[in-house]
Amino acid sequence: MTTHTPEFLGLKNGTGFWSDPGYGKGVIVGLLDTGIYASHPSFDDHGVPPPPMKWKGSCKAVRCNNKLIGAKSVVGDDGSYDYDGHGTHTSSIATGNFVTGASDHGVGTGTASGIAPGAHIAMYKVCTNRGCKVSIIMAGMDAAIKDGVDVLSLSLGSRTTVSFINDPIAIGAFSAISKGIIVVCAAGNRGPTPRSITNDAPWLLTVAAGSVDRRFDAGVHLGNGKRIDGEALTKVTKPTSNPYPLLYSEEHRFCQNEDHGFVAGKVIVCQATTPANQYFDIARLMAAGAAGVVLFNNQAAGYTIALHDYKAGVVQVTSADGITIAAYAKSATNGAVATFTYNNTVLGVRPSPVVASFSSRGPSYIAPGVLKPDILAPGLNILAAWPGPSFKIISGTSMATPHVSGVAALIKSLHPDWSPAAIKSAILTTSDVVNNIGDSILNERHGKASAYDRGAGHVNPARAADPGLVYELGAIDYAGYICWLFGDEGLRTIVRNWSLTCAKLPKVKDV
Repeated sequence: MTTHTPEFLGLKNGTGFWSDPGYGKGVIVGLLDTGIYASHPSFDDHGVPPPPMKWKGSCKAVRCNNKLIGAKSVVGDDGSYDYDGHGTHTSSIATGNFVTGASDHGVGTGTASGIAPGAHIAMYKVCTNRGCKVSIIMAGMDAAIKDGVDVLSLSLGSRTTVSFINDPIAIGAFSAISKGIIVVCAAGNRGPTPRSITNDAPWLLTVAAGSVDRRFDAGVHLGNGKRIDGEALTKVTKPTSNPYPLLYSEEHRFCQNEDHGFVAGKVIVCQATTPANQYFDIARLMAAGAAGVVLFNNQAAGYTIALHDYKAGVVQVTSADGITIAAYAKSATNGAVATFTYNNTVLGVRPSPVVASFSSRGPSYIAPGVLKPDILAPGLNILAAWPGPSFKIISGTSMATPHVSGVAALIKSLHPDWSPAAIKSAILTTSDVVNNIGDSILNERHGKASAYDRGAGHVNPARAADPGLVYELGAIDYAGYICWLFGDEGLRTIVRNWSLTCAKLPKVKDV
């Protein structure tokens, strides 16, 4: 469940394609993740019918209903409860019900909903705060297949390139598509480096992350009269309208200065590093008396700002704007000063979408002849459910993936006889290759995005529901491709059928 992204994707409540399939009614979306906060209002079942008769799963959660029909822990801990928040977030994006007045501490306010709010959820907890084990991921996928899900959504993957024969997701997904279950996976968050893509097996629907036409506006007003447009999640009372001294130091450019006499009462300018480390560095700055922080992207991040809640007066800006602010701070002869303003949520931002800098890129190391990622979807600064119950804005291909899983559920509800390949074909062949100003979709540096950045294009749910033509591929076709790559041993490992040989299959070089 999320505010605004359904609208950005052309989905309007009560009208057109969204309501035609009953918002995904009758479809079961299985998610492999960190668990679920079952009591969240996103998982209320108003308007959701009982699950279909084919459902064989069970629900072990504090609250089970017609929305949350499946919840089980495969990790062997104390149940399906989500101690992390990630699984709650992704579940609500895919199929969360309508909730009014959703916001992240007043930011991004609106009516939140998943992409397929009428669909059912089945959560398979396969991850803990220690990570996700290979054997547990495979067990979770096998359980979901046995239980009877229609769509599998996996916002997880390897942090390194893994051959299909050693990849539990590729192996488990082959079994799924053989049973008519489409598998939607995250491209990974190691971009913008080329060949950083994960989940690159051709039978997967691999999702890259892009921006939406929304920003959480905050301004940095410099003493020289310039206003720099930034973004912020936390609105604080200080800095006030009174200007504060602005400080930038190359020596402490990563927010690592804790000298109270040096930083007290000043707005500190520094460059972003990893969010986890940055959180503690900024907390120490604020404890030392800093009035606020201007945090600028590194050059690789370009123009896309992945917001984080630092629970302090932090305004995040692009790399180019950070350089401008730092230059002013160093060169002002009468002392550089700055103030912050917060201007709430701004919609209609152009150009949108833009490929997020962190979104992993193709081509695939293992199968360079197969285009990956497959599709682009909203994954930058996405508001969705969080344990508490509350809502939180976070970013990642993990957030983009359930958007597409929800679209797959809508299509499956409208076309229940369509195969995984047909649904994938419909999504890819109807995608948008232009942005909201009619130009080519851009990458994080505002250059033209390539197919290895954005896949076929940006997902367009309404067009995907009626593509006119779909291309079919079956498990037998993929098996032939596996033979071409890996031979008999690879075929048996992935298909998990030790009696099958490549001699019995058609020769396929590309799919």
